[in-house]
Amino acid sequence: MVTGVAGFVGSTLARRLLADRHDVVGVDAFTDYYDPRLKRDNLRGIEHPGLRVVEADLNAVDLPALLADVEVVYHQAGQPGVRKSWGSDFDDYLQGNVGATQKLLEAALRAPRLTRFVYASSSSVYGNALRYPTREDDRPQPLSPYGVTKLAAEHLCVLYAENYGLPTVSLRYFTVYGPRQRPDMAFTRFCTAVRDGAEIPVFGTGRQVRDFTYVDDVVEANVRMATADVAAGAVFNVAGGTSTTVNEVIELLGEISGRVPAVRRGEPVPGDVERTGGSTDAIAAAVGWAPAVALREGLAEQYRWAASVLT
Repeated sequence: MVTGVAGFVGSTLARRLLADRHDVVGVDAFTDYYDPRLKRDNLRGIEHPGLRVVEADLNAVDLPALLADVEVVYHQAGQPGVRKSWGSDFDDYLQGNVGATQKLLEAALRAPRLTRFVYASSSSVYGNALRYPTREDDRPQPLSPYGVTKLAAEHLCVLYAENYGLPTVSLRYFTVYGPRQRPDMAFTRFCTAVRDGAEIPVFGTGRQVRDFTYVDDVVEANVRMATADVAAGAVFNVAGGTSTTVNEVIELLGEISGRVPAVRRGEPVPGDVERTGGSTDAIAAAVGWAPAVALREGLAEQYRWAASVLT
């Protein structure tokens, strides 16, 4: 099962699983955080006899029935976005990230064939970390309501592992990018602006440092965890090892596109951290995972996608 199957990571993961000859139950609510038509576009081209897509909210659907024959759950669904998580929208984050995860964990306890539950966590749980590269045993201190809900759901996964032996693994993603990235995320906004000759909107100075991770590398980490010999409740960073500033990304995009990017700077956004950077020593030791796609290569792929597909 892939939850959030029509999203950025979920649809890429579904493609990989089907190519590996697995049957996939995909669940997605097609919410309007961004245009649901883009999510449906993510699923075009992967019509496959092994794929069954269920359009439903995890908080309302009959989860035990969906999980009856499922061996691995890849829980990618959630309410995204740091900026929107403040104020009155917080209830959406409680339901989409915490409530849905708790209901899925409860149902997973009764799934007769389940061997692994992989949860998509986030580097947002660290906030402005105490050190870089940040290790999994460093204290999480999120700076946004979004990060708080992702950490709460991650803690639930650990609790269900420790109390019931549920074979959960949480993967803390560091700034995932690549084709089919959400339209509100930085790389997609940058690519479409350069493509259209428009200004690139940058919040703050652009000196913020991010650890960018290509989506295929994130998918590979998920796939390896399905059969990994790791303790129930384990938590791993999934990071690209880039530690690159936003300004450097824009410069690199100019080189890739052959255009001169124009930048429009705005005020910093509450909850945005100054730096992210994750140690991947633990996941390398556990399953031999390491990022394989360099930033220039991955950004070039995303720009080609934005230039030819995204409108």
